[in-house]
Amino acid sequence: MSDTTPPSLYAAREPIFPRRVSGKFRNLKWIIMIVTLGIYYVTPWIRWDRGPQLPDQAVLIDLANRRFFFFWIEIWPHEFYFVAGLLIMAGLGLFLFTSALGRVWCGYTCPQTVWTDLYILVERWVEGDRNARLRLHRQKKMDFTKARLRLTKWTLWFLIGLATGGAWVFYFADAPTLLRDLVTGQAHPVAYTTMLILTLTTFIFGGFAREQICIYACPWPRIQAAMMDEDTLTVGYREWRGEPRGKHRKGEGAEQLGDCIDCMACVNVCPMGIDIRDGQQLECITCALCIDACDDVMAKIGKPRGLIDYLALSDEPRERQGNVPRPIWQHVFRLRTMLYTGLWAAVGIGLVFALFIRPEIEMTVAPVRNPTFVTLSDGSIRNTYDVRLLNKHGEDRPFRITLKGHPALRVRLEGTPYETVTVPANETFLQKVYVIAPKDSEPAEGERTPFRFWVEDLTNGDHAYNDTIFNGRTN
Repeated sequence: MSDTTPPSLYAAREPIFPRRVSGKFRNLKWIIMIVTLGIYYVTPWIRWDRGPQLPDQAVLIDLANRRFFFFWIEIWPHEFYFVAGLLIMAGLGLFLFTSALGRVWCGYTCPQTVWTDLYILVERWVEGDRNARLRLHRQKKMDFTKARLRLTKWTLWFLIGLATGGAWVFYFADAPTLLRDLVTGQAHPVAYTTMLILTLTTFIFGGFAREQICIYACPWPRIQAAMMDEDTLTVGYREWRGEPRGKHRKGEGAEQLGDCIDCMACVNVCPMGIDIRDGQQLECITCALCIDACDDVMAKIGKPRGLIDYLALSDEPRERQGNVPRPIWQHVFRLRTMLYTGLWAAVGIGLVFALFIRPEIEMTVAPVRNPTFVTLSDGSIRNTYDVRLLNKHGEDRPFRITLKGHPALRVRLEGTPYETVTVPANETFLQKVYVIAPKDSEPAEGERTPFRFWVEDLTNGDHAYNDTIFNGRTN
């Protein structure tokens, strides 16, 4: 009887242990990692005076009041177009850099890459470089040394994950106050839950999943092809110079070999575990560590650097004929990249313009429709309006409400004999306003009389207005 069991389609993951490498691209990645992690961890602790009503935090996402603070900029719920604009700029920026330099976002600034780099650094510091980590991985017996190294590494990973989750929640509340509440157990359960989730995801994604997140979970590797063309500069192997590869340089036929000595240095340093000599691959994040490794080997054997380098497909015919590739600027500044740059700049300029012209005070007017108007005892006609006043300042401000239009119309505020009302700092205030037309006046006897509400900030003289309609008897 034959065995009809179908073959397993599952292949267990083989952990990747990248070897330590030094060079200009590795140094650039260290700098970017320090800068990006520094911004992420430090930003919630930057102080900014926002008055007595708000936390003195430079960057704050105030979910309770649906506001976003960024230094001197305050974004209110109805100004969400600023956030949408920033997201559009981020998308266009990603398209721009991908079309010019391939997956530089993935290789240098993606959070998955940055935290994975940090976790690999901790792993190398605790367990040693590639060969030592390979030996430890292949060691089946869990002795004291292996247990101690594993526990030390996982503890440091967990602490990094905890700091990551902790830094994230600090963006949503006053950081010093929240830290005190977290330590004393008085913080909201949502804060602890968020920290736990982010701690575990950072621990798992950066420590264990690593390249699998890039390959299987992230959609960008499958989208990037639409952003790239033959002029895109991306990491590649000069096959016409390196092949045929071979280790033996002094034997028979050595003069026919290419520059590649098949040392596997480019493979051993790759955090994705691929061989760049096999051509462009979905897994490649263009981190350029293989360039540093190969250049180091080429320098040792007396060969020119650049066997693995940032290349453009359009330069291949020129290089095969022994000509120098075109200058980098010709690849970077072309129609596609200039189009992305123009769109990106246009959105940015539009956001800056909208930011500087937006008023510091705002008002909305909603006529009360039930009833449309009221006839008072003296025969005059009264309309009622709900006027919402937004005070974007950090202190209470007196606002005066007046109207312009027909001279017969008069305004009166509910709850006060004056035309002014005090609006609390950083709040929206609802004021009921009455507009009255005397008996037998044109607005009272007419159908619809247009007029304009004006609001003035008595502190600095800022104005805002809103046009609306007065409804008379014949309406």
